[in-house]
Amino acid sequence: MHKPELLAPAGNMEKLKISLHYGADAVYLGGHSFGLRNMADNFTLAEMGSALELCHDRGVKVYLTVNSYPRNEAMADLETYLKSVASLPFDAYIVADPGVIELVRCLSPDRELHLSTQANTINLHSARFWQRQGIRRVNLAREMSLENIRETVASVPGMEFEAFVHGALCISYSGRCLISSMLTGRDANQGECTHPCRWSYHLVEEQRPGEYFPVQEDENGTFIFNSRDLCLLEHIPALVESGIASLKIEGRMKGINYVASVLRVYRQALDEYLADPAGWSCRAEWLEELAKLSHRGYTTGFLFGEPRTVGQEYDSAYIRSHEFVGLVEERCADGATVVEVRNRIQVGDGLEFIGPGMRSARLTVDRLRLLDRQGGVSEVDSVNPNQRIIMKLPFAAEPSDLIRREKSGAV
Repeated sequence: MHKPELLAPAGNMEKLKISLHYGADAVYLGGHSFGLRNMADNFTLAEMGSALELCHDRGVKVYLTVNSYPRNEAMADLETYLKSVASLPFDAYIVADPGVIELVRCLSPDRELHLSTQANTINLHSARFWQRQGIRRVNLAREMSLENIRETVASVPGMEFEAFVHGALCISYSGRCLISSMLTGRDANQGECTHPCRWSYHLVEEQRPGEYFPVQEDENGTFIFNSRDLCLLEHIPALVESGIASLKIEGRMKGINYVASVLRVYRQALDEYLADPAGWSCRAEWLEELAKLSHRGYTTGFLFGEPRTVGQEYDSAYIRSHEFVGLVEERCADGATVVEVRNRIQVGDGLEFIGPGMRSARLTVDRLRLLDRQGGVSEVDSVNPNQRIIMKLPFAAEPSDLIRREKSGAV
C-alpha cells in the first residue's frame, strides 16, 4: 500500500515549526506576494532559506505557493520575485495560471510544479492536459466525488494527485470568487480575500429601502453563504485506497492551535490505518479533538455527491468550545517548564497540555510564577499574553506543546 504524505499549512515560521512538531510530511508556504494568502504573515527570502534548512534536515518537503492570477502590470514584479527565489531548493512550486507556469519554466526549467486547486481540475481529461504541460501533481477540485477521484487517479498514470481533507470551504467554484472584490476591493484571486461570504446578511425589498428582513428568524442575522468546514477524517481509508498521493490540510491563516490539533489527529489516524488497514476504525477521541477547534460544523463536502443542505451552516457562525492559552517554550535542567502565555491565565484555571501522538495531560493551576526578563521569578494571581511563566508539571511536556482551556458557556 502506498503511503500518502500529510501536507500542512505554514503561514509563518512559528506555524511551520508547529507543523514539524506535530508530524507533517510536507508543508506549503508563501512569500509576501503571488501566493493567494497575502494577509498571512508569510515568509521573507531569509526566512524561506531557514525554513527549507529546518524542514529538509528532518526529511520534510517544502512547497512554495505561486498560485495567484496576476494581471499584466504585475508580471514584471512576478519575474523579479521568481528570480529571487530561483536558487532556493523548494521541492515544488504550487501554481495555477498558465502565464505563471510559462514564466517559471523560463526562469527555473527544472522546478517541479504542482497545480493548485485554483486551476479547477475537475475531470481526468483536464488532468491529462496538465500532465502534457509537465505538471507533476494536481490538487483536485474540492467539487470532485470520491468516485471521480478514483477514476481520475486510475486513468492518468504517472501523475500525482492531491486532495484537501480538512479546513474551510469556499462557497465559490474551487475558490474562484468575486464577492470580496465587489464588496471590499480586495481580490480573492490576487491573495487578498476578506471572506465576506462569512458575514451576516439581511434582505432588503426593492420598494422598502431601509427596511431589513432576516432571511430566517435569528437575532444575529443569517449566514447565507456560510459553508460548513470540510472534515474527511472518517474516510481516510477510501482516500488512501483511491491512490491519492497527498492529503492536504487547509489553513495558512489559521492559528497554531488549529494546525497542531488537526495535524495530530490526522497523523495518528493515517499512521494507524497504514499499519493495520483491516483493523482500522475512526476513534471517537479523534472526532472529539476536532470538535474542540473553532469551526462551523463539519461536512464531507462533495466526496459523496452534491452536499445539498447538509453542507450549509444556516443557523450559526463558529463553534468554539476551547481556547488556546499558551505554548511550551522550553524545559529547564531542573525539570521546570517555561510557558509563553498567549491568553490570560489565572490561578484556579483548568489547563490541558497537548502534544504529538494525541498526548494529553490536565492540571488545575494552583500557583503562577511569573518569569521576568532578568530571570527573576515572582508569585502572581494571573498572567497576560506575551508574559512567560515557569511551572512544575506532574507530567512530561515538550517544547512546542500547546496549552488550552475549555471555554465556559461559549460557542
